[in-house]
Amino acid sequence: MHNSLSERDQQVNWHPYTQMQTAPPPIGIVRGEGAVLYSEDGKEYIDAVSSWWVNIHGHAHPHIAERVSQQLHTLEHVIFAGFTHAPAVELSERLLKLLPANQSRVFYTDNGSTAVEVALKMALQFWFNQGINKTKIIAFEGSYHGDTFGAMSVSERSVFTRPFQQYLFDVAFLPVPVPDQEEAVLAQLEKLLAQEDIAAFVFEPLVLGTAGMVMYSPEIMDKLLALCRERNVVIIADEVMTGFGRTGKRFACDYLNQEPDLMCFSKGITGGTMALGVTTCSHQIYASFLSEDKTKALFHGHSYTANPIACAAALASLDLVEAAEFQENLTCISSSHSAFVKSLVGKPGIKEIRQTGTILAVEFEVDQTSYFHTLRDDLYNLALDNGVLLRPLGNIVYVLPPYCITSAQLNQVYGVIEKMRLFVAESF
Repeated sequence: MHNSLSERDQQVNWHPYTQMQTAPPPIGIVRGEGAVLYSEDGKEYIDAVSSWWVNIHGHAHPHIAERVSQQLHTLEHVIFAGFTHAPAVELSERLLKLLPANQSRVFYTDNGSTAVEVALKMALQFWFNQGINKTKIIAFEGSYHGDTFGAMSVSERSVFTRPFQQYLFDVAFLPVPVPDQEEAVLAQLEKLLAQEDIAAFVFEPLVLGTAGMVMYSPEIMDKLLALCRERNVVIIADEVMTGFGRTGKRFACDYLNQEPDLMCFSKGITGGTMALGVTTCSHQIYASFLSEDKTKALFHGHSYTANPIACAAALASLDLVEAAEFQENLTCISSSHSAFVKSLVGKPGIKEIRQTGTILAVEFEVDQTSYFHTLRDDLYNLALDNGVLLRPLGNIVYVLPPYCITSAQLNQVYGVIEKMRLFVAESF
């Protein structure tokens, strides 16, 4: 008798964000199609979180699979120092056409953390190369930018970062400009910007994901960025989560009038097919590294930089992003979310409901808000028992579905959230 995937896994693997001693056995998945995952024991799960927000077109999309297959038969990888290849050139050309007009160069990495890491290094070296002493970075309270040391430094100081606290560089944290707090945050930013050593401001545009899908308006973001622009501070937009349709437009920065100097992408860029990170920058940033002095180059790289297969997957994903039905799907999901939000207003167990585009977050009324609230496991298991993958952030349940999800599947997800609400209303 063969052991299951789940049993074999427990003998060899270490999973992310998991206390391995107390975690239940992982679910063995053998196949995915569209918005559905199929387990080894024959169960089906609607992937309502796009497997950590990456599978924006659903699982096993035939167009992406075909493009990747073609690339595998042509060129699987080549060193990207001193060499280039068609998928990387084409992807950069196409991506820059979709981004704010000031974005002029693309730097490839492997994931969201490294995309942010590179942006921070570019911003700091931008000033260093000019002989200007600007070294401090501003970020939002509650933000999450990744798990490498630079990305951790500009993220919320929390249980995630506690063991590494002494190794993180100093960052000035600004409250999130949620409704009724905008003017206070503006005033606080003005005060911070009075310091002459502010190098950069890094932010998650419109939605702070890991903080619990905390949302704020594009209008206040434009005001904050205008202040940064006046004080000559480098602006870094972390679109790792929000990029490629999540907020209802292709990019969250499409809602803004101000243009960032640097932008970070990953997650949905390949439709969940391959790991890939991208950092784009303005010509001003890029030009500060051009010199007869070789020490002014950006000394950063990865063995798999601009991997041709990953670039091919991203090109196929862009084909889908640029198709007419892409925006139609975003609008349909956003409208469905809005209708569901209206149905929840005023019901017991609900503390707050937040929505931006295809992102929906329901915060349940409990004794305390915490990532480690025991309610989290109850809600997670309730969803799985009902054939839906949701991954609550403590007492906050969010939905970031693949854009191919059907109305019937969305309604099933909403039905599970309603069951969660009833559970919370009865338990607290």
